Amino acid sequence: MSEIRFIALDLDGTLLDSQKRLSHRNETVLKECIRRGITVVPCTGRIWFGVPEVIRSFPGIRYAITTNGAVIEDVAEGRVLDERKMSQELALEILELGKQFNTMYDAYAGGRAFGEARFIDHMEDYGISPELSKMVRSTREIVPDVAEAVRALGATVEKINYFFGDMEERRRAKEALLARGDVLVSASFPTNLEINALGASKGEAILRLAEHLGLRPDQTMGFGDGENDISMMRLAGIGVAMGNAMETVKAEADVITGTNDADGVADAIERLVLRD
Repeated sequence: MSEIRFIALDLDGTLLDSQKRLSHRNETVLKECIRRGITVVPCTGRIWFGVPEVIRSFPGIRYAITTNGAVIEDVAEGRVLDERKMSQELALEILELGKQFNTMYDAYAGGRAFGEARFIDHMEDYGISPELSKMVRSTREIVPDVAEAVRALGATVEKINYFFGDMEERRRAKEALLARGDVLVSASFPTNLEINALGASKGEAILRLAEHLGLRPDQTMGFGDGENDISMMRLAGIGVAMGNAMETVKAEADVITGTNDADGVADAIERLVLRD
């Protein structure tokens, strides 16, 4: 087994527990990795601003892969190293498409997250858990119209989210998105869809950042639990699925570890990386 020099970590459902907390054991193991010179990279569907402060301020974390691989950032220097974003025209088409379904939608653009009060005030109708609702409320800028906010910003778009209370609506929306052929469609939990530009996947971002750091693909390890982590399972040197991961993620993984509430990240790193 090649020596692992790069560990990419999904946050929600993976590194963080069900209450969105970083456990003491996970924290200790990550600090030991950094002490040994291993690059530890948050790899999330969130924007960097939306990442919990405990991760944003973690000593030794320099790089982050955000919005499912749409952006690779040197967060220590506040510098974007690589991006794969949707054009404004494409993003507006995807937002318009969302109106055809019973879905809550929002958009990430310019490092900001935009949502509408008519959705935010009724998140329970769209399959959003109380824990996730807190995160959404704390990270979204409330605007009258998401599409108008994107248009006014004049920026390319990192990611668009659709959320569903009705799984048949989700199926229909996913089918319509996939039929376009010009976006990537994934999910971080069973009731949402996450839409990105082609090339904006976590797995591809890991390989691009590894190359930037002079590392080989087989020196990378990726941890995840959701559909948007499958590319990590396929492309990282070692893909590790959490015990609470979707079955489709486990099927693609090289290793299955414990759940996010049982320090599965620490367990796998101790066994596979810090074993000496």
